[in-house]
Amino acid sequence: MTKTTAAVLRARGAPYALESVVLADPGPGQILVRIRACGICFTDIGVQTYEQGLPLPQVLGHEGAGEVLAVGPGVTSVVPGDHVVLSYASCGHCARCDDHAPQYCASFMALNYAGVLPDGKPPMQGADGPVYGAFFGQSSFATHAIAYERNTVKVDKDLGWDVLAPFGCGMQTGAGTVYNSLAPKPGSSIAVLGTGSVGLAALMAAVDLGCGPVIAVDRNAARLDLALELGATHSILADGRDLNAAIRAIVPDGLNHIVDTTGIGAVIRSGTEALTARGQLAMLAVTPPGTELTINSNILLGGRALRGAVEGDADPQVFIPELIARYRAGRFPHNRIITTYPFSAINEAVADMKAGKVIKPVLLMD
Repeated sequence: MTKTTAAVLRARGAPYALESVVLADPGPGQILVRIRACGICFTDIGVQTYEQGLPLPQVLGHEGAGEVLAVGPGVTSVVPGDHVVLSYASCGHCARCDDHAPQYCASFMALNYAGVLPDGKPPMQGADGPVYGAFFGQSSFATHAIAYERNTVKVDKDLGWDVLAPFGCGMQTGAGTVYNSLAPKPGSSIAVLGTGSVGLAALMAAVDLGCGPVIAVDRNAARLDLALELGATHSILADGRDLNAAIRAIVPDGLNHIVDTTGIGAVIRSGTEALTARGQLAMLAVTPPGTELTINSNILLGGRALRGAVEGDADPQVFIPELIARYRAGRFPHNRIITTYPFSAINEAVADMKAGKVIKPVLLMD
């Protein structure tokens, strides 16, 4: 058993409270990680804000980076002292995992959202009872976490914790959607709707692949300026103008690809109408329960496609090292969107992210 400090969510919509809890020992296939940094993702904010069936009290956080302290029986890929990035959990033996698609694992919800370890027990105990966790196979809003061998990615020791943490979800999701899901050819046109951390990750991947034009769309002018610095060729300020018309003023025939990170029905509808024949729009946002989308179905008759993508259609054991290599080569400068906060300022970091003051807040546990 390990004593740890965790940011505990005790009521939907409430702020986090830093509390002392006791974390279970790692069991078979599990790893105890000392968390050094953890990114904050809008999925964390969504779960904090909206009822999604997760039990409370709970520890969230799913972009952890840290060092291995101990391993459970059967773990062979890492040893104590290794530096690691934590990502989403998967079972490794269902049909989808066998087909190299762990992001669609048949046990995804049980492993990432149930709040308990495989033995059915909450992973933490607080002063007044059990505290749920195992969020995305980690619960990294804490100084220590229990992860699984499959969602623990060994990395080199020379990279900063703040740089490493966002690879576990946000960067993987945005960049993977471009590199893996859409796989545009050089010269393909693409727009990114919403230039938060996931959107800018998608944009940096599109620039890296030689797409063009690359259009950034947002209602935050400062973020559009940054998108242009990161390689976007055009920007559109979402100030109520007709998005389809604004896009077609740049690409008259319509776009080959669109990445939507807004989850806003009207925006997705306009984006769909701005696709060229056989164009694709990938939807990434986790929306509030009950959100519905309406489109003109005739638009799809031109071979246009709407699709969702989970975690950038990426296997973290393969993709995170690839993304790190692109960062090292200067092809994926995601460090430019990171703002660090001490762990004790988690509520300030969440508020700043919701207000659009920062793009990717990363908590430093030390």
